Amino acid sequence: MDRRSAGISGKYTRSGNNYNQANNHAPSSGRGRYRHATVRPWDNPPRTPPGRNEFYHSSGTRSSQHLQGRSVNPAQDFNALIKQKIMDDLVSKSDHFGHRYDGRNHGQYASLIKKYTSAAKRPLNRAEQSQLIRMLQNFTPTRRWDWRSLTTTLHSLTSAGVFTPHNPMDELVKLTQVSLLSTLFDAIIVKCNQKPQARDIDARGIANLLWAMAKLMDNGQTPELNKAVAALLPHVNTQKANFKQQGIANLLWAMAKLVDNGQEQTPEFKEAVAALLPHVNAQKNQFIPQHFANLLWAMAKLVDNGQERTPELNEAVAALLPHVNAQKANFKPQGIANLLWAMAKLVDNGQEQTPGFKEAVAALLPHVNRQKANFKPQEITNLLWAMAKLVDNGQEQTPELNEAVAALLPHVNRQRANFKPQEIANLLWATAKLVDNGQEQTPEFNEAVAALLPHVNAQKDQFIPQHIANLLWAMAKLEGKGLERTPSLNKAVAVLLPQVNAQKANYKPQEISNLLWAMAKLVESGQEWRTPGLKEAVAALLPFVNTQKANFKPQEITNLLWAMAKLVDNGQDQAPGLKETVAALLPFVNRQKANFKPQEIAILLWAMAKLVGSGHDRTPELNEAVAALLPHVNAQKDQFIPQHIANLLWATAKLVDNGQEQTPELNEAIAVLLHHVNTQKTNFNQHEITNLLWATAKLGELIELNLATSTFESLVYRISKNLPFSQEEILISLWGVMVCCARLSLVSKTNKHNVLEKHMDDLLTRLENTSPDNEDDQSIMVMAASWLGRPCPVVRHHQTIISKPQSDFRNQLQSCMPSLKIEEEKSLNSLPPVDLLLPDHNMVIEVQGPSHYVGGDFNTRKGSTLLKIALLQKSGFEVIEIPVNRLWNQDLMKPFIDQIVKRTNSQ
Repeated sequence: MDRRSAGISGKYTRSGNNYNQANNHAPSSGRGRYRHATVRPWDNPPRTPPGRNEFYHSSGTRSSQHLQGRSVNPAQDFNALIKQKIMDDLVSKSDHFGHRYDGRNHGQYASLIKKYTSAAKRPLNRAEQSQLIRMLQNFTPTRRWDWRSLTTTLHSLTSAGVFTPHNPMDELVKLTQVSLLSTLFDAIIVKCNQKPQARDIDARGIANLLWAMAKLMDNGQTPELNKAVAALLPHVNTQKANFKQQGIANLLWAMAKLVDNGQEQTPEFKEAVAALLPHVNAQKNQFIPQHFANLLWAMAKLVDNGQERTPELNEAVAALLPHVNAQKANFKPQGIANLLWAMAKLVDNGQEQTPGFKEAVAALLPHVNRQKANFKPQEITNLLWAMAKLVDNGQEQTPELNEAVAALLPHVNRQRANFKPQEIANLLWATAKLVDNGQEQTPEFNEAVAALLPHVNAQKDQFIPQHIANLLWAMAKLEGKGLERTPSLNKAVAVLLPQVNAQKANYKPQEISNLLWAMAKLVESGQEWRTPGLKEAVAALLPFVNTQKANFKPQEITNLLWAMAKLVDNGQDQAPGLKETVAALLPFVNRQKANFKPQEIAILLWAMAKLVGSGHDRTPELNEAVAALLPHVNAQKDQFIPQHIANLLWATAKLVDNGQEQTPELNEAIAVLLHHVNTQKTNFNQHEITNLLWATAKLGELIELNLATSTFESLVYRISKNLPFSQEEILISLWGVMVCCARLSLVSKTNKHNVLEKHMDDLLTRLENTSPDNEDDQSIMVMAASWLGRPCPVVRHHQTIISKPQSDFRNQLQSCMPSLKIEEEKSLNSLPPVDLLLPDHNMVIEVQGPSHYVGGDFNTRKGSTLLKIALLQKSGFEVIEIPVNRLWNQDLMKPFIDQIVKRTNSQ
């Protein structure tokens, strides 16, 4: 024993052991992701008289009376706590009683320190801590201290902020903290491991120690701290029947906090949690409002860190929810914030939104508005995060929820200077997520975002990888939803991009996915590829997609392939590593095929279609990925919203246009989607209508004529509703309507297509004052004018290419009919050139390669093929189509030669 160890004579006083306000001023950590709940450790009852075999307790009261007599109330005067006389008395008493000393007076002194901070309503500041720590160099706990002395000392000093790290910190202070904690942990471990078990270990002490250790772990784990926690955990199970309401709440809070700071969930840890959960249900009617908030916070945090959702945990949550409603008027601002955060986190981890759950949320929301002026910055952050997360998981945006959001937004602006880096990231994430789910961008909303953006720049060096990912995701999402690209926004993006490269090795799979999605979204929204740091950030992340490929979840795979497709679509197909990244991800589409949600199926097929359309190789892995997803289009058909339906049909048409093989699954997916076009026809916006018209036209004869016609008829009337179509959308829609007219004209002698021609005429009229530079757009206008017999506003010049099969057939035909006049690549009425023209007979011969047929099957013609034939027929030409696979030898070619000879001779 260190003979300098000190003690204060006298019995414990009630005031010294009052733990009720311990956490009102305890240091809060910035390490956790969200604000931690307030915890009220217990009152300790008076100590029982010592028994015969217990350590000796000094019965003298002189030292205690001397302390009180020579000083003012220590609760009001810090100087009373650091008088040298106090330490002298402690050393004297400890030396006097030697090995019989049980440490009770050290506990009393620690309690007085806590009492001072409780009265001050704050922990020790840096100066006070430094002065006190210098005195505590001689404050040496020993293994002979009894249980209550150890628990009182560690809890009180932790609660008062004695061990809180400050920056900067004197090296002597730091060493004294480490030494004091080490000796306390050592004594606690010995006490916990005693065989037979020490008789004085009680439920209150266990709860207070784990509470204190959870607080200490905010400062980082140490081997001694981990060993002390491990030694305590078995006693939770042993004492489970003795914990009262506050102890249960404190213990679950502490274990959640420990896990959140990296505590391993050992079997003993899991057993301790499992031992406590049934007592939540059993004691549910005894908890006060603060307990409810702490318990739900703890269970949400445990689940978020991998705690299994056992029946006992579910029952505990279910038992607490009705009490949230019943106690709604009694929660303090922090309790409201913690409860809504907890419920949002539970839902995010699979909690069913039962009627009881929804009632609890609904009960709390009005109190956000009422207490709006009382929330601290961290609570404002947690509330907006919680509401964004709830909405993202299906929470209805009720008037009460909208009012709660609206009530908080002005306080974001007012408190803007007080938010920490984590809070800035979470707030911008929450605002972006709310907008993504339909939140109106009110002036207050825009002001809140604008208020936060400059602080991204100011705090740029403080953001951890998760913050960087969330911030860039949020800014990309907000810009994609119409947020103005202000200088502040541009600067915020610019300062974060170099951090992406600098932190590239530290991102988790979800963060890699979010970052690449964000950068692709920014590029899509007009961010220049030349922006400093953008190209480097993308290049820095792509290798880590390959490295982490086995760890991405379905949503992350989806976002990554979407990002790759968007980058390619915006001209970045040569980005180093992009093709390798796509190749690394595609096999996981097949492996995860059963786990993709409807939206993800639509995005994945869109992305693969976009990649193929931009020149990406149709590798076996890409074909397998497409084949793996198509059956799920049918399986999830009732879950697709209009946007999904439009994107899926666009994707299937794009894939087919680039050589996708016809399969039963492809045909079935297309038929299923077209049926839903008819049922959802009033819900498509102009962009979706355009894509649907294009896709239905592009697929040509793959779609049965009556189904194609009904699809067009269900959509074209929406065009006449004066929806704000862009010039590009009008051109694409015009092409689609022409293809439908062409199909009808080729198979029917009726005027059924007249109705569609009226829409065609209306669309062309909308383009009268335009002069598109794009040659494809010019061709559409020329073809429409030709069909309608209207003067063409543009002149189209076509390039001509003579294929070898075409040349071979011409030569063969000419050899059979030497006097026949044949012209090649002739443009008629400004239409695309025909392969062969027999001008004396008004006959056109088209040698059709595989690109003219769906899947290259030489049987099912594409929409563009049908349109050209119909236009030629409408201009008075007879058209003979020859599939190129029939020209491979003279035997196959002969029937076509004979047909032409017969037709020309009969004229």
